Amino acid sequence: MFRPQVEGVEHIPGEGPVILAGNHLTFIDSMILPLVCDRQVFFIGKDEYVTGKSLKGRLMAWFFTGVGMIPVDRDGGRGGVAALMTGRRILEEGKIFGIYPEGTRSPDGRLYRGRTGIARLTLMTGAPVVPFAMIGTDKLQPGGAGIPRPGRVTVRFGEAMEFSRYEGMDRDRYVLRAVTDSVMAEVMRLSGQEYVDMYATKAKAA
Repeated sequence: MFRPQVEGVEHIPGEGPVILAGNHLTFIDSMILPLVCDRQVFFIGKDEYVTGKSLKGRLMAWFFTGVGMIPVDRDGGRGGVAALMTGRRILEEGKIFGIYPEGTRSPDGRLYRGRTGIARLTLMTGAPVVPFAMIGTDKLQPGGAGIPRPGRVTVRFGEAMEFSRYEGMDRDRYVLRAVTDSVMAEVMRLSGQEYVDMYATKAKAA
């Protein structure tokens, strides 16, 4: 249906823990990413995706569980901690963890400031970060809702990034920001998006 063109998939290590970090344009990003990787990709999602009792809800639960989504209650003060600890567990098991550092879908197609959870994960686990870019998915599902239309999308992976030089500094906020910004700069290069130095959640609330 989406006929994805995949570039740079060879940059994903064939074994061991890996963090896939990229932009987030629309809902179907999380459907396409696991389909273009040879290894299973685990990622967190809203627990409401797997708790529906209707036929649609059961189908969504079947699909997202099958492609590796781990439901986490992200509401409340402990949501971010739960997501971080889930990602750490997956990486310590030697698996691939997918994450959108922006924390939510882009409200207007631009790339927003990354949250530092991505940096904490790579520094705590030593897992390399493979940046990726989704290109064109927002044209198939504008606004992130409704049935996506058929069309061509591109998923572009960059070279693996490692941050072992910052080992043991996962609580230094300046290091966390520097690592996060370097990952986002690579995502911007791969996607060609305009960068906005503010959080997407703040832009949505404005």
